[in-house]
Amino acid sequence: MTRPGSGLRPFSIKAKLGTLVVVSVFITTGLLIVALRTRTEFRFITVFSVIATLLITQFVAHGLTAPLDEMRAVARSISHGDYTRRVSGAGRRDELGDLAQTINRMTDDLEAEDRHRKELVANVSHELRTPIAALRAVLENVVDGVSEADPETMRTALKQTERLGRLVETLLDLSRLDNGVVQIKARRFEVWPYLSGVLKEANLAASQRRLSSGSGNHTRTDVHLHLDVSPPELTAHADAERLHQVVANLIDNAVKHSPPHGRVTVLARRGAHPESLELEVVDEGPGIPEAERHRVFERFNRGQVPSPHGPGSDGGTGLGLAIARWAVDLHGGRIGVAESARGCRIQVTLPGLTQFRD
Repeated sequence: MTRPGSGLRPFSIKAKLGTLVVVSVFITTGLLIVALRTRTEFRFITVFSVIATLLITQFVAHGLTAPLDEMRAVARSISHGDYTRRVSGAGRRDELGDLAQTINRMTDDLEAEDRHRKELVANVSHELRTPIAALRAVLENVVDGVSEADPETMRTALKQTERLGRLVETLLDLSRLDNGVVQIKARRFEVWPYLSGVLKEANLAASQRRLSSGSGNHTRTDVHLHLDVSPPELTAHADAERLHQVVANLIDNAVKHSPPHGRVTVLARRGAHPESLELEVVDEGPGIPEAERHRVFERFNRGQVPSPHGPGSDGGTGLGLAIARWAVDLHGGRIGVAESARGCRIQVTLPGLTQFRD
C-alpha cells in the first residue's frame, strides 16, 4: 500500500534530479545533431556539452545544498540553546520544504518548553519564597524577644508551614504527572454521598483555616456550595482519590473567584457509557474570557480577568486546574470550559467502565 505523499511530486527532489538528467540528455543530443549538420568536430561538442551540464548541475545543486547549510546552522544554534533562529525554506514545495517546516515546528516546541521551564523555576521560587520569608520573620521575632510564642503567633507560623506543605504536595503531584508513576485504582461508588462528603470537607477546611491559620486553598466562608445530583441513586466507576482532586480543585477555584455571598453549584449527571459521569462546577464570578479558555489548565496560569481572586484568597499557585486536568486525563476523560451566561462553568466527562475495558 502506498503511503500518502510517497509518490513523485511535481516539485520533489526526485523530480528535479530526473529533470536534470533529461535536460542534460537533450542538450547533449541537440549538440550532436548540430555537430552532424554543421560538421563541427565532436571534441568541441563534447566540451560544450560538459560545460552546459556542469552549469545546470551546479545551479540545481546550489538550490538543494543551500537550505541544508542553513538547516545545519539552525541545528547548531539549537544545540547551543538558541531557539530564536528559523529555517527560511519552509515555503518550498519539496522534501527540503517539509524538513524545514519540521525543524521550525521542533524549534517552536523547544522554545516553548524552555520558556515554560524558566517560568516554572521563577514561579516556584516566588511561591516558596513568600511563606518562607513570612515564617522566618515570625520565628526571628520570637527568638529576638520582639513577640512572644503565644497561640496567635504560633497560628501565624502554622499558617505559613501549611502553605509550604501544600506547595510541596502540589509539586509532588506534578512530578508524578511527568514521570507517569500514578496508576488508576477505579471502583464503583454512589455519587451523591461521595460528592456530598467532598463539599462538606471543603466547607470544614475553609472554616478551620479561617479560624486557625487564615490561609489555605481558600478561606471563603461566605460562598454557598450547592450539590445537584440526578438521579439521586447515580453511580459511577472512577478512582475516588483522583476524582477528589478534580472536584476539590474545581470547587477551590470557583470559590476564589466568586463574588461576596456567591453560589457555587456542583452538578452530576449520568454519562453516555455504563458507569460514566458528567460533572459541572458552576460559579457566579467574572468568568473566563474566551481567548484565555485554552490556557486555564496550564501550570501556573492564574488568568487575566480583573481582580481574579475574591476576598480571603491567597492568590493560589496556578496549579489547581492543571492537576484537575491531569487527574481527568488519567481516567481517559475530558475537561474544559463551557459556555455560560454568567460566571464560569467547567465540564468534566469521565468514561466509566469503557476506559477500563479497552
